[in-house]
Amino acid sequence: MKKLYLENLGCSKNQVDAETMLNLLAEDDYIRTDDPTEADVMLVNTCGFIESAREQSIESFFSLHETNPQAKILLTGCMAQRYAQDLSEELLEASAIFGNRDLSKIREVVDRVVNGERVVETYAYPPVKEEVYERNELLSFPGSAYLKISEGCNHRCSYCAIPLIRGSLRSRPMEMILEDARRLLDRGIRELNLIAQDLAAFGTDTGDGSSQFMELLKRLVALEGNFVLRLLYIHPDAFPPELPQFIVENPKVLPYFDIPFQHAATSVLRSMGRTGTKESYLALIESIRSTVPGAVIRSTILLGYPGEDAQAFAELQDFLKKAQLDWMGSFLYSREEGTKAFGLRGEKDHDKAHTVAAKYQKKLEALQQPITVSRLEQFVGKEYDVLIEEKIQEEDLAIGRIYSQAPEVDGLTVVMGRDLVPGSVVRCGIRAVKGLDLEAVVLERVDG
Repeated sequence: MKKLYLENLGCSKNQVDAETMLNLLAEDDYIRTDDPTEADVMLVNTCGFIESAREQSIESFFSLHETNPQAKILLTGCMAQRYAQDLSEELLEASAIFGNRDLSKIREVVDRVVNGERVVETYAYPPVKEEVYERNELLSFPGSAYLKISEGCNHRCSYCAIPLIRGSLRSRPMEMILEDARRLLDRGIRELNLIAQDLAAFGTDTGDGSSQFMELLKRLVALEGNFVLRLLYIHPDAFPPELPQFIVENPKVLPYFDIPFQHAATSVLRSMGRTGTKESYLALIESIRSTVPGAVIRSTILLGYPGEDAQAFAELQDFLKKAQLDWMGSFLYSREEGTKAFGLRGEKDHDKAHTVAAKYQKKLEALQQPITVSRLEQFVGKEYDVLIEEKIQEEDLAIGRIYSQAPEVDGLTVVMGRDLVPGSVVRCGIRAVKGLDLEAVVLERVDG
């Protein structure tokens, strides 16, 4: 048996790719190890979205190579796809550079590397009906899995390199998604997290160009089993107006809305290529909350975009005060070659703006934290199902999540109780807010 070490970086879509590659390599008798010193082959599944993510990918590569210089080490994923030739020339230590479009080729590439060849390949996408998504080992915590419904994006936001990396929108055939969901449910998954660059865009690249997302949701909620669906990433300018009422009528879909507004100043939004306004986004939030009891709204904010001045930032602050988002994440603008925004300012001006944006980011975090804490207070004194993720060793404690907490990005729920099994669901009473987390006590076992 050959040993394989995987370092997976980046977003949940990258994770699905990593799980797919693990499954393919397992067919060639590669067994994953958590110890890089034992590995015969190492994969660094890179992120290439912004500069800081690429830096992390390179750091991980060199750290692993230093840890085990005898192993064959491959760069895979988004950065490998976008910068294959540059990486090939600059990282001579890399045994292979492998993109992220035809994952089925990973077995062939690894075989060639093991046989002494240095490989640089960024294959084209195969026909959508031939793409592979079978997964055996999941990298999520027990009970939860990501379900990718499409690849790429057609929105072409001016700051975003995703279309350069993953191409235009490619919706998976609906029957393939449903079969993927059935396989996950059959193995005991209780939370399916639907992911794409924009869920609502699903199907707009086929047929008459209209979205098929709501039809997909109807088909998914009709599947048998005790499970919930979490919807991640819905573009605010393409938000399906019928979605909130659908969620009210279909409790399998969690009342959790991940809507990346990115900004609120009209001048910035227009330059980004977005059609919304602060007022339309506030109206969307109000519409969701007035329709869906207990609705939780998460968003992402981009700071430092060209043209963001003090007035634009003041508008953004006003938006956040009025929006009262449950969760808010932020990141700093990265000047990406090939995007429309790249030429809006030079490198020197970008560096200056980056420094200002970092200060803005701290101000936003200080503004948002008490809002999040206040929003969390609504859960205290009530009962919720908690998906247990981790057992705390030698203590009657476990870490889990209620419906308002998405994997990895939101706070957690600390559960007091005995014999709590990761992957199981327990009914809990929420006792307190601790920082950005919740504290709960077990009331009854739902399953497991």
